[in-house]
Amino acid sequence: MSFVSTSLFRSADAFRNSRALMLVRYAQTAAAPAPEPRIKKFQIYRWDPDTPGDKPRMQTYEIDLNTCGPMVLDALIKIKNEIDPTLTFRRSCREGICGSCAMNINGGNTLACLNKIDSNTSKVTKIYPLPHMYVVKDLVPDMSNFYAQYKSIEPYLKKKDESKQGKEQYLQSIEDRQKLAYRWMIDSRDDFTEERLSKLQDPFSLYRCHTIMNCTKTCPKGLNPGKAIAQIKKMMAVYKENR
Repeated sequence: MSFVSTSLFRSADAFRNSRALMLVRYAQTAAAPAPEPRIKKFQIYRWDPDTPGDKPRMQTYEIDLNTCGPMVLDALIKIKNEIDPTLTFRRSCREGICGSCAMNINGGNTLACLNKIDSNTSKVTKIYPLPHMYVVKDLVPDMSNFYAQYKSIEPYLKKKDESKQGKEQYLQSIEDRQKLAYRWMIDSRDDFTEERLSKLQDPFSLYRCHTIMNCTKTCPKGLNPGKAIAQIKKMMAVYKENR
């Protein structure tokens, strides 16, 4: 028998063995019993202002965790796609940085895309919109006040000498760069620190923080806003002494 014929027989045998192995694995998979359903209940805040007479209520949905992703956002998406398309909530990139899916889950303000579903099926997961904001619909809060506050702090670099504007001339040391947890207050490149501090001289901005540290616990980037606020308070004290 020639070398070519031998190679062909070996290839055919390998193909038959591979196919037989695939059939065995398929049979084993087909014969495997379906996993026991893991039914989890979710109670979700519902309210539609466009429906006359509609009042806020909690609506219960049941999800099989075997067919759902691990995060609360996965459950919400599954409910909207497969059970109730009227459920309304915000989401965006699912990378845990934008804050679009911020909501109150089991009593804590957090991001649905980062909050894992409690695998204990005897416990009901309760989901509400953020408690300190007006509600637009269901889990969607009104962000108008947030954007107005964000605009008021002028969250951008401000220079008194704008001759270098548009050029990468505002250099910064590595040490100063590491302080930027509470920019723009501490940014060494910014020339309006005193003006920014002067805007905080009221009881309804900086001093509204009660240092509960929920912000630090929830921050998706691992920052410490509570500590940053404490640092700004120190800057405020020095600012007042020097006035």
